[in-house]
Amino acid sequence: MITGAIFFTFKFNWINVRAFAHAINVIRGKYDDPSNKGEISHFRALTSALSATVGLGNIAGVAVAIYVGGPGAVFWMIIAAIFGMNSKFASCTLSQLYRKVDANGTIHGGPMYYLDEGLKSVSNKYARLGKGLALLYAFMIIIAALGAGNMFQANQTVAAFTDTFALGEGIKTKSTIGILMAILAGLVILGGIRRIGSITSKIVPFMVGIYCCASLYIILVNIGKVPETIGLIIQMAFIKNAFFGGVAGVLIQGIRRAAFSNEAGLGSAAIAHAAAKTDEPVREGIAAMLGPFIDTVVVCLMTATVIIITGTWNDPNVTANGVVLTTTAFKSVLPWFPVVLTICIGLFAYSTMIAWSYYGEKGWIYIFNHFGEMGFKTVYLYRAIFVLFIFLGSIWKFDDVLDFSDVAILSLAFPNVLGLIILSPKIKSKLEDYMKRLKSGQFEQ
Repeated sequence: MITGAIFFTFKFNWINVRAFAHAINVIRGKYDDPSNKGEISHFRALTSALSATVGLGNIAGVAVAIYVGGPGAVFWMIIAAIFGMNSKFASCTLSQLYRKVDANGTIHGGPMYYLDEGLKSVSNKYARLGKGLALLYAFMIIIAALGAGNMFQANQTVAAFTDTFALGEGIKTKSTIGILMAILAGLVILGGIRRIGSITSKIVPFMVGIYCCASLYIILVNIGKVPETIGLIIQMAFIKNAFFGGVAGVLIQGIRRAAFSNEAGLGSAAIAHAAAKTDEPVREGIAAMLGPFIDTVVVCLMTATVIIITGTWNDPNVTANGVVLTTTAFKSVLPWFPVVLTICIGLFAYSTMIAWSYYGEKGWIYIFNHFGEMGFKTVYLYRAIFVLFIFLGSIWKFDDVLDFSDVAILSLAFPNVLGLIILSPKIKSKLEDYMKRLKSGQFEQ
């Protein structure tokens, strides 16, 4: 996955750097045109995608990375995210290029469609490969939605609430929280991407704002330790300490947690970005690449800095992993904040679950539409299964949920990255044409 990200970075001549400012203008709505085909704006497409990434991967995932791989894992998380911006650009550009609009105006897009239609358009000899990769991806996005986008979120929400409010870890408590989350998620899931985009466009900025403000406060209070913290992250990225598995172990943990957090290279966000209103596929790809930057370079780094700067990461009295490690770090400086953070965790998990339900739903529809257009007719069965897995995630053991989620989400990379590499010449051609028109001032008229 990281190899593919590096390939795309040089293939597209560091588009993540060259078009960064333009991406911000796109998100600000400078190029919005309500008459374009689509269901949601550039901004809502980004917040819908971010709602699936800016969540417990940033809070619990970073804690797992540091707990298992040490502070050095954070360095590799950031490196993976910077290169991953180019993977996100590639997949979201293609999702717009090969999206389908049905008779009801509903958008269908993402890796399933650009692997199928895109590879077929390159050459007939790729048609069978494209169909196979598309079906594989569609199946794995359903599994990933149930695991990383569902069970992990429910599991860590339960852990946060039971720890912060001292509710106990009995099955009755976990079941009650799980049932409540399942009901609340189900109410939004039924509304589709328009309702998801409407909800996440309000929840995500609010959550990120509160979380970042608290993180910045703790960092500023300990401002003198910042150089030491940054130095520790860089130094331990190349450490030979066997406790963290050596350099290879630290690097693997960083890349794994980065993939879990920002999904760059996995193609899942492309499903949400396919629904954006635009007639310029490259424009949406450029907007989408801000996702890994916001998610990992900004939010994940803040989480890591708080955990390290407070000394929680190597405190022998703190044996908790995941979300509890993060709340403990915040509590050491702001004793009252874990209550606010726990509420934010619930909202983070909630927005992530409803976004991932949409991703899995698109995979379900793609597969079952191969059987007499049964996708739409059976989609309510998928939604029922998704809601059931929220409950299961709330009562299963953390390690089992994490292992299942990791395998599910990382399995998306193979079919997606392989397809992106084959289609990269087409992406580059579209990119060069778009940048030429942008520089000529054509879009300013």
